[in-house]
Amino acid sequence: MDSVDLPQLWSAEPGYLNTASFGLPPNRAFDALQAALADWRAGRTSWEGWGASTERARQSYARIIGVDAADVAVGAQVSQLLAPVAAAVPDGATVLVPELEFTSAVFPWAVHADRGVTVRTAPADRLAERIDASVDVVSFGLVQSSDGAVVDYAAVVAAARAAGAMVVVDATQACGWLPFDGSLADVVVTVAYKWLMSPRGTGFIYLSEAVRERTRPLAANWYAGEDVHGSYYGLPLRLAKDARAFDISPAWQAWVGTAPAMELVEEIGVAAINAHDVGLANSFLAGLGLPPGDSAIVTVDVPGADAKLTAAGIRTAVRNGRIRASFHAYTTQADVDAALNALAG
Repeated sequence: MDSVDLPQLWSAEPGYLNTASFGLPPNRAFDALQAALADWRAGRTSWEGWGASTERARQSYARIIGVDAADVAVGAQVSQLLAPVAAAVPDGATVLVPELEFTSAVFPWAVHADRGVTVRTAPADRLAERIDASVDVVSFGLVQSSDGAVVDYAAVVAAARAAGAMVVVDATQACGWLPFDGSLADVVVTVAYKWLMSPRGTGFIYLSEAVRERTRPLAANWYAGEDVHGSYYGLPLRLAKDARAFDISPAWQAWVGTAPAMELVEEIGVAAINAHDVGLANSFLAGLGLPPGDSAIVTVDVPGADAKLTAAGIRTAVRNGRIRASFHAYTTQADVDAALNALAG
């Protein structure tokens, strides 16, 4: 699909440079959600059709990150999805995370301090060299929320394997624009409302078979049953034999908007989205006289930037006192030029 045509698939108003906070729905996803809401309002349908969207999205996520759908569970938020994994680490385990990691991927480990679990930090760009035999788990955002830095995935995985440590990846700020092989990790968690441009409240976790074997599905429920429709009532416990045992029951309408958004990502191709997004990010950096990078998220320190951009109707975010701008499939060169003009003014 020609990248020139990409923005036509959305209804974004000019000046939105904040996908790292939340993505904008493709028209097909927004329309599907509106139809589901209308059916809900009028009581025109049963829930099973909405539920089918959850399975479509699961399959799509598996294809996007290169894993088997049987190894993917669905949920709502990073912390919820990580909770059973963190609960399964041994007493006294050491978890290594980046210094400025988003807390939803840190707190699930830190709450186990009472049983001796220690969370150790390191600079994101030195994570691999800080992994040694004392580290049991290395958990990190593949793309850092605070500044858009892309962690050296291959180096971290290699160091972790050499040390015998479990690899847990939060791909929330990466999945949808950054190609990567999820199967290299033990766990890959992603919520879909950012770069997968879905309604808030849908997410996924890839769990390797080895991780599942030592992890208890603490939120066991009817939707996690081997036969969903035969698991409504009573004992015995009869959970799915694969990662579906870790599912939580889906927020139906949100999944209706998630499946078509993710399928569009597949249709365009993550590599093509990467070229579009990083190209615009680098155009923005070049306009500020800064060297190019490898991320769709950039942070810059320009005096008065927040006020200048806000006055011009450019929507970005502020993180650690710096402007964070993020560029996605619906972003145009005109958006970049408008932001640069505002900052120059």
